Amino acid sequence: MRVISGAGEFTGPEDGSTTHWAEHLRAADLSVGTYCIAAGGTDEQEPHSEDEIYVVTAGRATLESGGERAVVGPGSVVYVPAGERHHFSGISEDLAAIVIFAPAEYSRS
Repeated sequence: MRVISGAGEFTGPEDGSTTHWAEHLRAADLSVGTYCIAAGGTDEQEPHSEDEIYVVTAGRATLESGGERAVVGPGSVVYVPAGERHHFSGISEDLAAIVIFAPAEYSRS
């Protein structure tokens, strides 16, 4: 067992950008981290080669993925299949989401 401290907590970017990524756990078949975007920020992520699940823990935004849009906030859980273009937009409050990749992020790259 491993308790993951700090997962899902908003962490502001340190380098002047509007996004921050912190990986908390990596195993062969999955990885877990927290993705944060400051209010008014821009999400410029590229599609991943792994399936993703987002668990929004703070903030409000719209997630655009696969030609669909969904307003998300604390408690929202969203699945994004591998290779699908997606990004958060309209970030009205500092956004934090636990991201679960299966298999581990970049393991299929």
